[in-house]
Amino acid sequence: MGRSLIVLLGPPGSGKGTHGRRWAEEHGCLYVATGDLLREAIRHGTALGVQAQTYVARGELVPDEVMAQLIEEMLQKADRCVVLDGYPRTLVQAATLEGLAHRLGWQVAMVLLLDVGEQELIERLSARRVCPNCQAIYNLLSAPPRQDERCDVCGAALVQRDDDRPEVVLHRLAVYREQTQPVADYYARRGMLVTVNASGTPEEVYARLRQVTAR
Repeated sequence: MGRSLIVLLGPPGSGKGTHGRRWAEEHGCLYVATGDLLREAIRHGTALGVQAQTYVARGELVPDEVMAQLIEEMLQKADRCVVLDGYPRTLVQAATLEGLAHRLGWQVAMVLLLDVGEQELIERLSARRVCPNCQAIYNLLSAPPRQDERCDVCGAALVQRDDDRPEVVLHRLAVYREQTQPVADYYARRGMLVTVNASGTPEEVYARLRQVTAR
C-alpha cells in the first residue's frame, strides 16, 4: 500500500484503537494514534512536546499547528502505510492533512467510519478500563481481564479514565457530533467514506471491517 493513509473516524468508544491496531497489523501498516504521538513527544521532551505540554498542563486543547507538525514529523519518518486514529477531528484539520499528504507524497486512500448507537457507546465506555503502566485496554463487559481489575500483560491495577465516566461521555459525544461528524460528511461527499456498523462484539465488528475493506 506504500505511502497510503487510512483515516479512522468514529465516536469515542467505537473501537478505533482495538480495530485500527488489528487491521494495521494484518495489512503491514503502522498504527498511529495521535494521543499516543502527543504523549510520546511530551515524555521525550522534544521541542514540539515541550510546546504541547504548556497547553496540556493548563487543560487546554493543543493547537492545530502543533498537531499538524507532529503529524508531519511522523509522516516523514514512516516507511509504510499508516492507519491514523484521532486526526483529523475538524474540517480545518482535514484540509491540513490533505495539504500535508500532497506535499509529502502521501495519499489519503480510505476513510473508515465506525458507527455505533449512543446508548451502546455509553455502556461500553463506562465499562472500559486501561492499564496505566502499559496502556492495554479492557472492557469489563466484552473483553475483561483474566484476573479481576488486573492487567493480563503486566499485572498492574486497572483504572477507569476520568473521561470514561457517564456524564463526561455524554459531553464527549456532543463534541464529536459537533466537530467530527462534519468531517465524516466531508469525506462522504467526496466518495471516500466507508461506513462500518460497529455495534456488537469486537469479533463481529472486525469481521464486518474486514469485509468492507476487502472490496
